[in-house]
Amino acid sequence: MLLFPPGILVLNILEACIRDFQVFMYGAWDGAYIDNLWVMSGPWNIMNGVAGLLNIIAICGWMGIYVSRDSSKDMIWPDMIWAWIIAYDLWNFAYTYNCISDHSFYCGLALLLACTIPTFFIKKGAWLQHRAHTLALWIMFVMTVPSFADQIAPVPTTHNPTAFFVVSLLSLLVNVALVAYQFYRIRKLKLNPLKDEIYVGTKAYKEVQEENLLAV
Repeated sequence: MLLFPPGILVLNILEACIRDFQVFMYGAWDGAYIDNLWVMSGPWNIMNGVAGLLNIIAICGWMGIYVSRDSSKDMIWPDMIWAWIIAYDLWNFAYTYNCISDHSFYCGLALLLACTIPTFFIKKGAWLQHRAHTLALWIMFVMTVPSFADQIAPVPTTHNPTAFFVVSLLSLLVNVALVAYQFYRIRKLKLNPLKDEIYVGTKAYKEVQEENLLAV
């Protein structure tokens, strides 16, 4: 059962990576409407696709998932610390910017803030649960009001190639740094990334434990 949350997460990220590579294969170098969505193919698709694969590699510590001891009984993942969350957020926003560009304000920025803010300020360690809840609510809303993002309250992007490049470059650099740091800890502490929690002993890890495992 502990493999189920990371398994679903991996499939979700992998699907998005494949979509980024697909948009590159369209060859829409000057931008085009494809399947009713505006996209612009470019090196940013490859950069962010690679960033997503690195983000998958950095998923760790699932053997430490547990249920919080407070009344809410949340699913807590202590090893999913802020560094991974920020790297994921940058990658996911870049994915929405690249692949559903004119929906990226809602599907990217707003949705990511909706799960990241609670993780930092309300319930530490429960990011994946926050992500599942907010994403499900958005999908239910947008399927009920399908014209919301396109007609009722559209927020189009600039369609500027430089913006695409910068967003995906930031995503790639941060995910490279995350994987490099994680491998450094694995080697230094002689850990097994398939069984051990990588960030035990860090301040972020301790804060999650104090809030959830030690709660009465």
